[in-house]
Amino acid sequence: MKDRNLYEGSYWRAFYHPKPTYPWHILILPKSGIRSLTDAPNESEAFYSELFMIVKDLIEEFNLEACGYRLITNGGTNQGVPQCHWHLISESFGEISD
Repeated sequence: MKDRNLYEGSYWRAFYHPKPTYPWHILILPKSGIRSLTDAPNESEAFYSELFMIVKDLIEEFNLEACGYRLITNGGTNQGVPQCHWHLISESFGEISD
């Protein structure tokens, strides 16, 4: 289960972090390879809508609302990989709902 993609859309893909630092750790990356958040498009409703749709769907699918979660992005020297990306993390997670 941990090696499959969780989502792939027009602009974004989400998958389990290959080297997780939290019990629940998902990466969400833009398919266009944007270097940092400051390079992200200013006027792209579909781009940002898809990002938050993915986050919302993953929170609901894995019942993260019940146990708590964080959505994190790093930038500048805090960014270990020079590509804009988001981490959806939780210290624990709920039951997968079908």
